[in-house]
This record gives sequence, structure tokens and C-alpha cells, in this order.
Amino acid sequence: MNIPSNIATLIAGIALTLVSLWYGQNHGLMPVAASEEATQVDGIFRLMMTVSTGLFLLIQGVLIISLIRFRRRKDDQTDGPPIDGNIPLEILWTALPAVIIMILAVYSFEVYNNMGGLDPMASHDHSHPQMAHAHKTPSSNREADKSLIAFDPGQDAIALGLGASPDKEGQNPALTVNVMGLQYAWIFSYPDTGISSGELHIPIGQEVQLNIAAQDVLHAFWLPEFRIKQDAIPGRDSQLRFTASKVGQYPIICAELCGAYHGAMKTQLFVHTPEEYQAWVEQNQIASAEGVQDTVALNPAERSDDEFLAPYAEQIGIDSNIIKQLDVSHHPATHSIAISN
Repeated sequence: MNIPSNIATLIAGIALTLVSLWYGQNHGLMPVAASEEATQVDGIFRLMMTVSTGLFLLIQGVLIISLIRFRRRKDDQTDGPPIDGNIPLEILWTALPAVIIMILAVYSFEVYNNMGGLDPMASHDHSHPQMAHAHKTPSSNREADKSLIAFDPGQDAIALGLGASPDKEGQNPALTVNVMGLQYAWIFSYPDTGISSGELHIPIGQEVQLNIAAQDVLHAFWLPEFRIKQDAIPGRDSQLRFTASKVGQYPIICAELCGAYHGAMKTQLFVHTPEEYQAWVEQNQIASAEGVQDTVALNPAERSDDEFLAPYAEQIGIDSNIIKQLDVSHHPATHSIAISN
């Protein structure tokens, strides 16, 4: 029994749609979503996979059917019919991509706005802590220290990164962390606690703001499971605001080629319950205080730079020369570094 062509086309269209929708929701190509922002990004990706799957099956299906149905038969030496064009078909394959691109553009704009990407620093005032890094010389004085490159929400340059979402406009984040990228490590400083660490620790369910800067060359702060990435640019400040939704340990990767050891510029993000995070803070504040006492007891003024920085470098897991680059004019008698375990 022959099936009318219009019914066959309808059945094929329904099957194509169902397969595309299923694969778009079950592709398994993305890592676990560990932030509220990740679910929004995944929504765009699922839509793109659905559309891409449908177009792929449609185009490849037409090609295969054409190869079989319109193949040259044995002993057929005649020319094919002269076809100059098909106006309706050309309109279709021009209009369809245009509509798809428009839908993706509007959807992407909405998600980007909801994530706080349109004006990331609009809701900040000058009272927020500043993140400073320096290229100083031993002759730098106190006035020069005040002019260091700092995180300044009031700068006139175009804002970079993700700020507060529209529903959180004007609200301060629960936690602020200053992030310094340098060859080849990430240094995280907690202004409210005085803790510095080579790893990032945050509580679940609370909005976190990262103030990001670079000391030497371009870096890129990338959290794959959080679906966020932001360049760290020397002389330019940027930020990321996000909320973790899953407790766990996640990689932090530099996604910008920054030198010979770029591939080793990795560390970890730990998402804790509020109770576990508070315990981590208290533990490291105690360790910081003990470190200061040990430093004073050992008369650090008589120790070389390498001797002074070696214990901290060992705890952080990076070379002591990297720490020295953060402040080349440090003096052991007047500086201390709070290090996490």
C-alpha cells in the first residue's frame, strides 16, 4: 500500500521533531550544573542542540534520499532536467536561519541580562573593599602604595563581567573575594576575614562577588560547572557575581594562554554548607594568627625573602618567587600573609 507523500512528510516531520527534542534535553555534553546561573546557560544550550539536531537530520536526510531516489540508472546517458532555481525554496532556507538566529539572540539577551551581564558594576558604590596589586620597586613610598592598581567600581571604563541580576539590583553580595591572576597561580583574598588562599572557598546558596584582576599578562578565570568565565586583564578590573547551588569541589581553570606553564594554572573551588564554611573561616583565622606569632618569634627581619616566604609558599602550593611578585618591596618585619590550610 502506497502512503501519500503528504502523510509521509507529516510522519517524518513529527519523528524528526520528537528525536530533536529528546536529544536536545538528553545530550549529556555539559558537566554538572553547580550554580543558579548554570541552569540559565544550559537552557540556551539545550535549545541550540535541539535546533542543531533537527537541522542536521533534515539536511542529511534530504541528501540521502536524493542520492538514492535521483541516482543515475544503469545505461541512462541522458542529461538531467534544466533547473534555474526555486524561489520558494530559496526564501525558506533564507528566512528559516534568520528566524532561528533572532530567537537565539533574544533568548541570549534575556539570559545575559538576568545574570547581570549588561551593567555588572552599576549597583556598586565606592565603599566596597578595593583589591590592589602592584608592580612596585623597593623605593616605593606610602603615597605610591595608595596609587596601586585597585578594584574601583567608580572607574569610567566599560564594566566587565557579571554583576547583580535585575532582581538583586542594589543588594550587596553575601561574600566578596578578591582574585589575583598571575603566572601561574590564582590568589584569593577575603577582605572581611584577612584570609588569603590558593583555593576558593564559598558557602552554598549565598551570592558571591569575585573582584578579578591580573598582575602580569592576560588570564581567564573559568568555572566550567558554573558556566561562567571572565578575562583577568592587567590594568582593568572585572567581576563575577554568582550563587552556588551544589556542595562539592570544582576545578578553576585559566582559559587564556598566559605562558609556558598555562596548562598548570589550575586550582579548586570548594562549595560548603554555611556551617562548614564558617568552620573553615574560623580555622584559617586561627592559623593566620599563629602564623603571625611564629613570624614575630623567629625575628623575620633577619631572614631572607626566600626563607620568609617558603612556609607560606609550601602551604599555598606555589613557588615562593610567585608570592614575591605580588609585592616585591615587602619587608619581613612589617608584612604578614594569612594562609589557608
